[in-house]
Order: sequence, then structure tokens, then C-alpha cells
Amino acid sequence: MAVSVDGQWVTFSPPAGAVGLIGDVTDWRKREPIPVVDGAPLRLRLPRGAWVEYAWVDAAGEAFADPDNAQRSLNPWWPYPRAAVVGEYARHPLWQAPDATLKGTAHRLTWEGTVFPGTRRVIVYTPHGYAGGPLPVYYVQDGVAFYRTGKLGDVMDRAAEAGLAPGAAFAFVEPGDRNEEYYLNPRYLEFLTTEVMPRVEGELVTASVRGLWGASLGGLISLFLGARHPELFSRVAAHSGAFIARPGATRDGVIDTTTAGEWLLEQLRANPPTHLTTSLDTGTLEWLTGPNRRIAALFADLGLAHQYREYPSGHNWVTWREALPEAFLYLQGG
Repeated sequence: MAVSVDGQWVTFSPPAGAVGLIGDVTDWRKREPIPVVDGAPLRLRLPRGAWVEYAWVDAAGEAFADPDNAQRSLNPWWPYPRAAVVGEYARHPLWQAPDATLKGTAHRLTWEGTVFPGTRRVIVYTPHGYAGGPLPVYYVQDGVAFYRTGKLGDVMDRAAEAGLAPGAAFAFVEPGDRNEEYYLNPRYLEFLTTEVMPRVEGELVTASVRGLWGASLGGLISLFLGARHPELFSRVAAHSGAFIARPGATRDGVIDTTTAGEWLLEQLRANPPTHLTTSLDTGTLEWLTGPNRRIAALFADLGLAHQYREYPSGHNWVTWREALPEAFLYLQGG
């Protein structure tokens, strides 16, 4: 057996060729792999109810999937993550209920970008039966992932049909180069206001209020812009926000999300976003737990309208999809 669970203890049995274990427990490549010694199993103590993703590493440092574990995850970035569950990973009641029978409508927009080069794509999802009138509009970063993998539109359909919260419109905005666009780039606001909003608002929807929504770097740019622009945005949802960031910071030639410090926290402390209603959450098995906790603590100390939730999993779509119902219900007043 590849993985066995006894209470909070999880035993990983290495396959042939494995010299180390990476995953949520090592923040994947941010810390060194846990070494395999003489082929012996690795025994780790993990939180009850945790969903843990992992992979094995060979002698060349290449990650590979556990051949003895068929439990895959929602991870869209790599083919090798496998999952172990410590007991039972709790699911939100909205995910356990039957699918909604009354679906919203998806409108697909495409154009050639000017602020950032390349073909730009947005899926605008409106509630079932929407025929005009004021409606909250959320601009969602990493749009295709939130639409297809996260199924945020499905969350809205289920909540509205159950009478838990009113409907909203989502503009699922697909990035070009997400590292460039989302890493504290003020030009992303120009992209939203000059290219996205004019195509979404007016003909398709009428915005009563606007919000920004995203995960990881998408959560970073959402809170960054939402906090700075009360004339445009009043709501933000950030899942595992990449709040270790500083303008222009790089490490080994790429954006720095591990050692850049918590610049946004400093900015929010100096200029509290009193206009925002914010939903924050993070996994407890990732390197961004502390930075998210500190922003939530600041909002609590200042008495700002917010919620903060944690999930016993890592920096992945299992965590974020589980967080979507509570984020939607909070921001929509459910």
C-alpha cells in the first residue's frame, strides 16, 4: 500500500527509484525534499481531516507520481501530484447538495489586447433569468480555472436556487502572462478599466457594485487594486493570497513570492481599506498561511468588514474550491 493512515499519522511507502518526498509538506519546491533513507517508509504527523498532496523525487531531482496511489487531485499545473486524506476532508453543504436545475448563462468575449499583448478572453456568467438591471459584478482572475475547475458559477447557481444568497455576475478574465499582470502591476487596472469593463458592463450587465476575486497571485492583485480604488471596487475575495511580494522583487530571475517580505501588509496598515468587504482564506499546509493570517489580524484589529477561514490542505484547487461557497455567501450577504 502506497499510503496508510493511522489517526493523525500518515505513512508513505516509497516506490522503486524514490529518494525523496515533496508536496504540501515541503511547499513543493520551496523546501528540500524529505529524504528517503534505505527505502524505509516516511511517517508524518498531519492535521486531522487534511487533504495532502505529494509526489516522489528520483535521484535526478525529477518529480514523479506514486504508481501505487490512484488518488489524483485538481492540480492543473503538474501531472504527478497524488493525494492522501487524513480521515475525511470536510465538504461544504453546497457541494454535497444536488446540482442546481436553473443554470446561469455564459457569454464569451474575445479581442486583441492593447495594454498587454495577445488575444484576451473573458467568460461573463450571469444568473438564471437575468434580463437586465443592477447586479453585483465580480472580476475574477485566472478566469478559466475558476470557471471550469473551481466552478464558481455553479456555486452561485446552487446558492441562488437554494435561496441562500442573491445572484451576481462573474467576469472570468483569463490572463496572458499572469506573473507580469498580477504581481502588483498597476497597469492591470488600466487593462480592466479600458478593455474588460467596457465590454462587460452596459450591453451584458449593469453593475450595482464591483468586486475582485482571485487565488494566489490573483488574490494578491485583487486585494492590491481593491484596497487602492474605492471609486471602483467595494468587495474582494482572495484565496491563499500571495502576500509575500514587493513591487519589482525578483529571485533567480522570476517574481519573488518567498523572500520579498509583506509589502502589501505595510500598505494596508498605513492606508486601511475601510471601503472594502473582504473574504480571505488559506490552507494550513502552505507557506502563505502566516501572511494571510497577519492581514486578517490587521483587518480584525481595525474593525474592517471581513471574514477569514482556514482549510486543512495546501496551495491548490482542493482548498480554493472548498472555500468558494463561504466566500460567495459572505460577499453576497448570504
